[in-house]
Amino acid sequence: MRKGFITLILAIATLNANAQIKLPAWLSNVKLSGYAQTQYQYTSQEGAKANSFNLRIIRMSLDGRIADDFYWKIQLQMNGNTSTLTSAPKVVDLFTEWQKFDFFKVKIGQFKNPFTFENPMNPIDQGFMGYGQNVQKLAGFTDRAGGHSSNGRDIGLQFQGDFLKNANGRNLLHYQIGIFNGQGINVKDIDQQKNIIGGIWAMPVKGMRIGAFGWTGSYARKGTWTEDNVTFNGVRKLAQNRYAFSAEYLVNDWTFRSEYIHSTGYAFAKTLTNTNDATASDCNLSSNGNKAQGVYALVIAPIVKQKCHIKARYDMYQPNGEINKMKSQYELGMDYEFTRNLEISGEFAHINDRSLAKHNYNMIDIEVSFRF
Repeated sequence: MRKGFITLILAIATLNANAQIKLPAWLSNVKLSGYAQTQYQYTSQEGAKANSFNLRIIRMSLDGRIADDFYWKIQLQMNGNTSTLTSAPKVVDLFTEWQKFDFFKVKIGQFKNPFTFENPMNPIDQGFMGYGQNVQKLAGFTDRAGGHSSNGRDIGLQFQGDFLKNANGRNLLHYQIGIFNGQGINVKDIDQQKNIIGGIWAMPVKGMRIGAFGWTGSYARKGTWTEDNVTFNGVRKLAQNRYAFSAEYLVNDWTFRSEYIHSTGYAFAKTLTNTNDATASDCNLSSNGNKAQGVYALVIAPIVKQKCHIKARYDMYQPNGEINKMKSQYELGMDYEFTRNLEISGEFAHINDRSLAKHNYNMIDIEVSFRF
């Protein structure tokens, strides 16, 4: 599948480069794009010191329109191998969306969970060295429930739209709601119970969004587990119920954003990383209990508008809903955009992780990002 997709990308790129070849109408608007982030990261964590250059992420995508009303996209992440779900070459997006009406659009396939403002953002546009801890753990990245790395995505069907225009023609309200397998990307449903995820937000002034989101459903595995010295075998389903409150304001190249997420629902002890090893069928529970919560607040301020910024973020996550395992990150950084397609950014983070014997350590992260 990956080899065929890459061949298709190269073929379309070649055809588009040759102006003398007349393309079919449906193919002439197909766009090839992508981005990559290279990274240097240092951490002083006791017992886990690291100092390394990394390839953080590489993505390539095709998208286009069919019959005007239908938009489609295929996006592939191409690093790692096929058996380890955390770093495998994998399809991250594959969907089509009917977009005839602004107030009612229908999307089907694999795409972002409609949960939080930050989840749908491109990793470069998000602004920091990673998404907020609460978004990573509670929006379907490497989910606290034990799910494999799914980049905030799942397989399902979604309805969304914008409505209630003001005098200037700007919509004041947006809604989105979807039904999903609940198992993450590239995996079929296991427990035959779907997740319902959605949100609504108001846009009272240009650049401002204030929203609320909800998530109800389950995450499941088929395997074995032990309770009270008795071993069970079968499908184990863990209910997941979450809500989030979000606010963002973009004005004159300033960015202000904050999101709080709360979750109830038990988690599996081991995160699924490989479909071929024991984590795939280990259904024992994590000691973190059935609650988690987190919040982040950030500001990005221009030094030179649309060119250079300074930034700060407070990022806190409690994997068990209590302060005894709370992890807080205090981050300061700067970025510089050579062009829209090339950016360098750097951050210093002081981290307080109460689950560690030595709570405090520091990180330095430098990234070069480019798009095409």
